[in-house]
Amino acid sequence: MKYQLTAHEARVIGCLLEKQVTTPEQYPLSVNAVVTACNQKTNREPVMSLSESDIQDLLDTLVKRHFLRTVSGFGNRVTKYEQRFCNSEFGDLKLTPAEVAVVTTLLLRGAQTPGELRSRAQRMYEFSDMAEIEGVLETLAGREDGPFVARLPREPGKRECRYMHLFCDDMDSLITAVEAVSPSGDDLQTRVEVLEAEVAELKERLASLLAHLGD
Repeated sequence: MKYQLTAHEARVIGCLLEKQVTTPEQYPLSVNAVVTACNQKTNREPVMSLSESDIQDLLDTLVKRHFLRTVSGFGNRVTKYEQRFCNSEFGDLKLTPAEVAVVTTLLLRGAQTPGELRSRAQRMYEFSDMAEIEGVLETLAGREDGPFVARLPREPGKRECRYMHLFCDDMDSLITAVEAVSPSGDDLQTRVEVLEAEVAELKERLASLLAHLGD
């Protein structure tokens, strides 16, 4: 897959995607605006502290890779940047507004559950219900030109599985995340035995209850 980004590149693109939708009157963004967006403390995980020179280097690299383009002239006294990562005239990656919201939120905050994504992406897209966002995630995971997201195993004690984006080149993070929540063979066997015992106990209680009702 050609959309392989570093964590810092993902942050820059995520910020541009976010601001394009949430503050269109301030878009495209100047270097200073990108610095502020990347380092903001809300809706970011992890919180970063990138310098202006760091951001400029990232912007230059992303322009060379055709993920961004510069906008100058027409009254702009400073160079500004807009994303060409998706839905651009010359790019191949096409996403619906709902998919843009999900991808952007994953780029900015890492792995999240569908419930978290629905809540955090609402400034970009209003999902009608959980079924809609789950459908978007399934589509992104099954894209022929992807996959663009992956579902992680459910963590112990959690009701929902988390999803992570696959636009970064560090696949070690995916492996680590899976290993961290995947039970070992012994643990899995123990859990199965416990569940089987609970089912057997429930069957006995049900049989006893039915017999009592029959009397």
